[in-house]
Amino acid sequence: MSALENFEKMLEQGRDSALLRYSLGNEYLKADNPCNAIIHLREAVRQEPKHSASWKLLGKALAETGDRDGALEAYRQGIAVAEQKGDIQAAKEMGVFLRRLEKQQAGG
Repeated sequence: MSALENFEKMLEQGRDSALLRYSLGNEYLKADNPCNAIIHLREAVRQEPKHSASWKLLGKALAETGDRDGALEAYRQGIAVAEQKGDIQAAKEMGVFLRRLEKQQAGG
């Protein structure tokens, strides 16, 4: 059984949590299925709004589907959360992704 199948089974059993949703989102991204990743990552940040890693993955998944505005917003929220928590590395990483997307959007 793959990790993805394992996590889906846990969800079916009612073991829902922000960490499980983050894990599902991550596995769906690995499986090149950003649309399903977004569903789980949005739920992860709904359940645990201060989990900066979920915001970072959500931004990545949204960018992969071409939703630049959504990705920009997710990165901005993620940076704010990370900075509040003192999670400097996550804030820096999301800042890099944010600037890249802003540059693309500006046509550069």
